[in-house]
Amino acid sequence: MKKKIFTFLLLLFFASCGYEATYSSKNRINYSFIISELDLIGDRQINLRIKQRLNSYSNPNVKEEKSFSLEISSNSEKIITANDASGDATQFTNKITIQVRVFMNDKFKTNFEIIENFIYNNNSNTSELRTYENQIKNSLAGAAVDKILIKLAKII
Repeated sequence: MKKKIFTFLLLLFFASCGYEATYSSKNRINYSFIISELDLIGDRQINLRIKQRLNSYSNPNVKEEKSFSLEISSNSEKIITANDASGDATQFTNKITIQVRVFMNDKFKTNFEIIENFIYNNNSNTSELRTYENQIKNSLAGAAVDKILIKLAKII
């Protein structure tokens, strides 16, 4: 009986903890800008992830004080970081580099570069390795977009 009461109280406590998604519409006030134009060049997979994440900030019906045009260039590299005694790769680093040029009112405002990397071990199954690398690339691109949003929110 005590376990049931404890479980119920624990469930009740966590259900009402007040969690909200960081980029929800309620928290949009922290990111009061729109992206009027988005030009992407470089790695296709990274660009698709960036476009997905920034899509909610490009609504033409929303009128915000700050309107940005972004030129984003992305690059991805797979680097061998460790070899075994026979010379076969045992560890890789997946590194993505994103360069952002920011324009406000058709005038150059600033530019910045975001570098994200992740170290992982080799896998003998190449299809599993390729799938894992795609997941890593998507995660790194998502983390980079979070940093882009933070930097855009700080631009005056």
